[in-house]
Amino acid sequence: MILTVTLNAALDLTYRTAALVPHATHRVTEVRERPGGKGVNVARVLTALGHEAVATGFLGGRTGDDVRRLLADLSPATGDAFVRVEGTTRRTVAVADGRSGDTTQFNEPGPLVTAAEWRAFTDTYAELLGRADAVALCGSLPPGVHVGAYAELVRGARAAGVPVLLDTSGEPLRRGVAARPDLVKPNAEELALLTGAREPLRAAGDARRRGARAVVASLGPEGLAAVTADGSWLARPPSAVRGNPTGAGDSAVAALLAGLVEGVPWPERLRRAVALSSATVAAPAAGEFDQDAYAEVLPLVTVADTA
Repeated sequence: MILTVTLNAALDLTYRTAALVPHATHRVTEVRERPGGKGVNVARVLTALGHEAVATGFLGGRTGDDVRRLLADLSPATGDAFVRVEGTTRRTVAVADGRSGDTTQFNEPGPLVTAAEWRAFTDTYAELLGRADAVALCGSLPPGVHVGAYAELVRGARAAGVPVLLDTSGEPLRRGVAARPDLVKPNAEELALLTGAREPLRAAGDARRRGARAVVASLGPEGLAAVTADGSWLARPPSAVRGNPTGAGDSAVAALLAGLVEGVPWPERLRRAVALSSATVAAPAAGEFDQDAYAEVLPLVTVADTA
């Protein structure tokens, strides 16, 4: 089983309009709802890839109920181990511009989590680690959760002997890296803010020296850069894909986790991650991936050894 943690889960709403124009009134031509948050997206993709996945974190209020219902409807194979909180789960709104193909994103902050709710979650997390093959810690922290939360969870996974991937940003990333996760997956901007280096491979090497055992950085439409104990690589798609990028990085995380538990060599893990990210951008709704696009792109991804 692969465990995914989403402390700040969301209800993802995708609105489609003919064209997004500032200061104008828009007619929405289509609305889609999906259970969201980075770890939820990862779990859903993992089950689509044939892996057993369990999602945990916090859910609360009517929005949290909607997330739980949609997760059961859209991905019944994904286990639900979310902890209930008094606050209301956040919403994210993606507005897809039919004219340009681009998407504009709006993210709410999330519910206030109390100390008692955090303790309830850590008890659940410790129990789930006992049957996990790997764990992903994903996304932002909701209000009330201390900034060292991911570092605490990384240490818990390491103590249990469970490989742990961290995908967050800012101070939670800095503290989490110092706890020595097996893999971190920032984007290029997050990695630059962590290390002060703009060149991705150099920055990834710096992040490894700070504690991460391996670093895979998202380069947007340019693919992925990876620095690990086994070598370093640049993985690139055959061409840029237009569409909704929401969830593309989460699909990369799912591919990396699947490759980890399957024992797949790093170049093939990266090839799958890039292809799955591209297929997610091409999908019509956030957090999904286009199976045909994945099969088409996979053999065309190039992975260059930079060691």
